[in-house]
Amino acid sequence: MSRPLHRGSGGGRLSVNGPDFWDDSQMKDKIEKEDLERNRSAGDQNYLSTKFLFRILFPDNSPSKHNLGENGFLSDPFSPGTGRNRLKYALLLIRLSLVVIIILALTGSFWWTMSITSPSRGQIYHGYRQLQEQVVSDLRDIGQLSLGATNVKDIEYCPPESENFVPCFNVSENLDLGLSKGEEVDRHCGPGSRQNCLVLAPLNYKIPLRWPTGRDVIWHANVNITAQEVLSSGSLTKRLMMLEDEQISFRSDSAMFDSIEDYSHQIAEMIGLRNESNFVQAGVRTILDIGCGYGSFGAHLFSNQLLTMCVANYEASGSQVQLTLERGLPAMIGSFNSKQLPYPSLSFDMIHCAECHVDWDQKDGILLVEVDRLLRPGGYFVWTSTVTNTQRSVPNKVNLKKWNFVRNFAESMCWELLAQQDETVVWKKTSLKKCYVARRPGVGPSLCSKGQDIESPYYRPLQACIAGTQSRRWIAIEERTKWPSRAKLNSSELKIHGLASETLAEDSLNWNSAVNNYWSLLSPLIFSDHPKRPGDDDPSPPYNMLRNVLDMNAHFGGLNAALLDARKSVWVMNVIPTSGPNYLPLILDRGFVGVLHDWCEAFPTYPRTYDLVHANGLLSLEFGQHSRCPMFDQFIEIDRVLRPEGWVIIRDTVPLIELARDHAARLKWDARVIEVESSDEKLLICQKPFSRRQAS
Repeated sequence: MSRPLHRGSGGGRLSVNGPDFWDDSQMKDKIEKEDLERNRSAGDQNYLSTKFLFRILFPDNSPSKHNLGENGFLSDPFSPGTGRNRLKYALLLIRLSLVVIIILALTGSFWWTMSITSPSRGQIYHGYRQLQEQVVSDLRDIGQLSLGATNVKDIEYCPPESENFVPCFNVSENLDLGLSKGEEVDRHCGPGSRQNCLVLAPLNYKIPLRWPTGRDVIWHANVNITAQEVLSSGSLTKRLMMLEDEQISFRSDSAMFDSIEDYSHQIAEMIGLRNESNFVQAGVRTILDIGCGYGSFGAHLFSNQLLTMCVANYEASGSQVQLTLERGLPAMIGSFNSKQLPYPSLSFDMIHCAECHVDWDQKDGILLVEVDRLLRPGGYFVWTSTVTNTQRSVPNKVNLKKWNFVRNFAESMCWELLAQQDETVVWKKTSLKKCYVARRPGVGPSLCSKGQDIESPYYRPLQACIAGTQSRRWIAIEERTKWPSRAKLNSSELKIHGLASETLAEDSLNWNSAVNNYWSLLSPLIFSDHPKRPGDDDPSPPYNMLRNVLDMNAHFGGLNAALLDARKSVWVMNVIPTSGPNYLPLILDRGFVGVLHDWCEAFPTYPRTYDLVHANGLLSLEFGQHSRCPMFDQFIEIDRVLRPEGWVIIRDTVPLIELARDHAARLKWDARVIEVESSDEKLLICQKPFSRRQAS
């Protein structure tokens, strides 16, 4: 693999050519008179300052060491009596004028560049934008060079205890700050939450098995979980896990335990469907699984074209999110406690909670209001818990009280109780807005005002009002386009998002071409650098080398759609930066999964969870005009979430790609720059090496 080419430095030299002014005696007399008049009109202070400045910039090279005059004082270079030096000092005056002109020109250029970066300015022509980006990039490079060697030294590796470190989720530190009642597990991103070091893989880390084998078998050393945590009983999906030698296997069809297939079939029947294969026809495509165990529910439904996003609290050991991602399934850290999740309103067709350890009856039902916000009209809430089992011979009074609260509160939000079997209950959210108006006064949460009903909140405190009723996206799931046609949306659905069908079609065409180009670039590298591993079947080239994909600036979700069109067996976490246009509602309406995120903060996931990180135009968005945080911090974060031997693809303007390549070299990534035909952009393709921690 070729190594990155290092940037060279070059300089220009300014030359000034003109006529020989000093052959004309009349011109000499004119200059002498002007010098005499200028010296007489200047004050003593300016006179001395100017003379001192000239002696610093242009020291006297005459034989006399101190340049003494006949009267014993320092001779005055501006005096009319020093005729033999008048010519020399006139030349020096011209040189000084040129220096001043150059300084003024550079200063004016700098302030002009800063002024065009202001967001209050109007649209800027493309050529000016290129010039601006070049100048800003050069200034940044100059600033980094001015810091000296300490700024470009190799970055250090994090200590062993940071192998599974997740910034913004420091429970012990939060407890020291006095946070309690569940807020200690919440996300708190403040100064110093990041670590400016490279997280190394555990001592016995191994590259995950290829999909779909890696869905059911993972390496024990790759995740932070004890044997006791593996063997202990837990939720339904946790019980379907066994430890065998160095591997953890997940057997959803094991006869030893209740089958996930039977459980999914039960839920389908409670909704009124024949089996789980009919979920798609009922309008269900995306599912939010709260406290997902280790992802077995989503793993089973994946074969039925259902996409399940696991969300669970941060856990230092035995993390549900870490194990789910290690299996190649969608997951992220999120807490149902005090803040809204960074998803738009009306995002999911079903929300599932099986022994998820959320007290839905607490905080006056505000957590159920958040579930209502995330559910699409006509969506389903599935709750499996011992709390719902009221048919026991000796009823539990505490559980009965909780159950009565949840049942009554759900009814006050216009949820319909569809069925209850054993410990599982299924509700259906109303798709009729008039239900809220028909409620008795004072019953249930009120409707949110326009100021409260923010479509895509970013970790905002929980709201006690019903959201989404004012959104144009209020469409019952039964009336939406069914998957897989849903990925393209129809013209009326696109109109809600302000897009024309032609715009999305053109975007899809461009991304289909881009994905083909990406794969042609990665394929020879994959098979030259990655021989067949023990236990692997012959690969079906090359799509099964990648499974978890992070798109840092997803735009319309075009990369996701193109990967599906190319039949790549991957899932994509579509991220919409908070600093750019918000297309996240569109992405979720297309049947994909995604999240809102501020890239100046750490992403809510564990280290080594993505096989491919993609960023198209992200550097221009975050650093092209102004920068809220250092670019190198963002690259350290990419390295943290990227698996060893994982890939990075960045597309952006030439100056930013050059700077990104320097950052990649500091991170010890193998990197190469690819020209983009008929474009002023370039591709930077990198691979993270497998750096193993040495045994102590």
